[in-house]
Amino acid sequence: MRNDTRGKLKGLGLVEQLVMDFLWAHGPCSAETCREALKPARPLKESTVRTILRRLEEKGFTTHAVQGRTYIYRAAEARRNVAVRAVRNIIDRFCGGSAEELVLGMVDGAVIDRDQLERLAKKVAERKAQDHPSLGGKHSSSTKEE
Repeated sequence: MRNDTRGKLKGLGLVEQLVMDFLWAHGPCSAETCREALKPARPLKESTVRTILRRLEEKGFTTHAVQGRTYIYRAAEARRNVAVRAVRNIIDRFCGGSAEELVLGMVDGAVIDRDQLERLAKKVAERKAQDHPSLGGKHSSSTKEE
């Protein structure tokens, strides 16, 4: 069974996404706990939830440990890491590998507004200063105004 999350992860179906959202929000759980939590939004048999969790593990999204006779599933990676990998896949497939092309498209398509873009620019400048301390000191024009 493949559980290497460093490569590309396969996509998530709708119900798989619901299960992952629950795991990310609530942490490790059994198939029964997950089924009970999802019951109001999506009633499922426990065997169906076990199958979904097993498939998520095959895809590299979950891992499990055994407590007694119960499998306890947990997310293999944080939601943010999985999101980054998904965006990287979009960048590679649709933007010729250019993150700048994606961001420009998001600005042009009004997905990112001016305030968000300014926060992103500030974050990039902070990262640049961290990576190159000599650039963040006397040569930096950014100051803490907040």
